[in-house]
Amino acid sequence: MLASLCLCTNLRRAARGVSRHYDGALDGFGINVAQYSLLCNLQRLDQPSISSLADAMGLDRSTLGRNLRVLEGEGLVRLVEGDDLRNRLVVLTEHGEARLTAALPAWEAAQQKLIDRLGAQKRETLLALLDELA
Repeated sequence: MLASLCLCTNLRRAARGVSRHYDGALDGFGINVAQYSLLCNLQRLDQPSISSLADAMGLDRSTLGRNLRVLEGEGLVRLVEGDDLRNRLVVLTEHGEARLTAALPAWEAAQQKLIDRLGAQKRETLLALLDELA
């Protein structure tokens, strides 16, 4: 691997490594880390519109739409009409809730493994730096 001082290159490489770590933990649940994150946000936001979900996750609507179609095809989410016919809401199904509940211990174990690797102080520093960059 070539060393680089480029922040973007290093952040992207780290993000890919962290994603592989979580994807490995979620492998037996039929979802990847992006889908797990989407399901968690749906649970937290309780039937958000597509736009508000995209904003909360920092995604554009087209990327979110592609991810939602996959989850909808697996019966994990449903799209329903909102009060305004131009506005669609995203609903976490019972099947989606069950998948999220089943995967939670694996995600927590993956999270703890990274925390143990970094240590509490580095974790706090990393979170603060990432928040600043975001």
